[in-house]
Amino acid sequence: MSNMNLYDTIPNNVNLSDDKKLKRALEKWLPDFQSWWMDMGPEGFQANDVYLRTAIDVDPKGWAHFDHVKMPDYRWGIFLAAQEKDRKIGFGDHMGKPVWQEVPGEYRGMLRRLIVTQADTEPASVEQQRLLGQTCPSLYDLRNLFQVNVEEGRHLWAMVYLLHGYFGRDGREEAEALLARRSGNPDKPRILGAFNEPIEDWLSFFMFTMFTDRDGKYQLLALAESGFDPLSRTTRFMLTEEAHHMFVGETGVGRVVERTAQLMKEGNDDVRKAGGVDLPLIQKYLNLWFTLSLDLFGGEVSSNAADFFASGLKGRQKEDRLDEHTALDQYYNLNVFRDGKRTMEEVPLRNALNEVLRDSYVDDCQRGVDRWNKTLEEHGINFELKLPHRSFHRHIGEFANVHFDPEGNFLSDEEWDKRKDEFLPSEEDKVFVKSLMHAVREPGKIANWIAPPKRGINGQPFEFEYVRLS
Repeated sequence: MSNMNLYDTIPNNVNLSDDKKLKRALEKWLPDFQSWWMDMGPEGFQANDVYLRTAIDVDPKGWAHFDHVKMPDYRWGIFLAAQEKDRKIGFGDHMGKPVWQEVPGEYRGMLRRLIVTQADTEPASVEQQRLLGQTCPSLYDLRNLFQVNVEEGRHLWAMVYLLHGYFGRDGREEAEALLARRSGNPDKPRILGAFNEPIEDWLSFFMFTMFTDRDGKYQLLALAESGFDPLSRTTRFMLTEEAHHMFVGETGVGRVVERTAQLMKEGNDDVRKAGGVDLPLIQKYLNLWFTLSLDLFGGEVSSNAADFFASGLKGRQKEDRLDEHTALDQYYNLNVFRDGKRTMEEVPLRNALNEVLRDSYVDDCQRGVDRWNKTLEEHGINFELKLPHRSFHRHIGEFANVHFDPEGNFLSDEEWDKRKDEFLPSEEDKVFVKSLMHAVREPGKIANWIAPPKRGINGQPFEFEYVRLS
């Protein structure tokens, strides 16, 4: 295992100083990244000191240091998890062979596409969230937003290192393109649909970090199994940082649910008039972001997924816990839409691996929703938040361009047009949520529509000055 170099121009633990050509290429990319960050990163707070954690090691124990730092001075870097001695490919057609330390030539195109797709999500989310600081509900939340942002920037560096280090000129061109695309830009959009959706309020931000970052977790878990060892090691450390992003989302929505329950118990029949987010509206935002995130897994039947698995590039999460690792002569019962109705169809398991990963994702999301419902139950509120059916509001796969309600009942185009505002945030709903978004910037204070957290960050109290605004 190489040593951590925290004081180089680009902090790293990959012995970057020993590869002069790669070091020069990344140092040339650095000012372009810094320029992108100043243009597209959090607007209005680049000069403020923020209480951020910075990676100083890859050991899960004591890997991060907390201190106030200006975001442009954040020590972005390249950190790979420790190399596993004699590691073997754990799945697919190459199972049992030594993992690759260099790009296998026959899979170069597929591997580059996997890395670029993952890489593109990192700057995209920063761009989506760049204006949220203007309406923060508390300094605690403002700090959490910025922590997510800087770590997405570091994850971009992780992928750019792979592109520069292993793909030559093609990789350098792909790295440049990552800074040229823009979330929501009609001419140069981000690659995946959910990363072109606007995030203009904090309820959307919390739903995004709950559901969309959770998709990221499962994509990283699958890539962590990769037979290309540098990708596996890179994503394993990224997962350590990703956990906080999902924490921000799940607890953020949970605190909105908590405050809504409090307002209801205080006798407010109309939660909106009391300045809160009513539960049916929370459900609509849940419906939107959960389904957008479902699409990120790809089609239910996918030859690409089969090829990634067969080649040893992308596995299943926690592959070593499974009994069989080739996925040959096995089948999956898939929910499909045929002749105007949903039905089950048996497909080869390798072709259904997107859906296998989506299964684990849905189960994980359900556990979070269960915790929100427990809060409502504890307050005596007779309402249950629910994940919509997987066929609802889909734009990719078996249920694309077909309409269903959240329970999975088929709707005609006419019925959908009449009822869609029952299921998804309407323009009126969005205007209302935005009307609640007024910045609260005094330490220890919080907006009316969300409850304070149960504890602060790194042992600090909620009243701590997480962002120094003076």
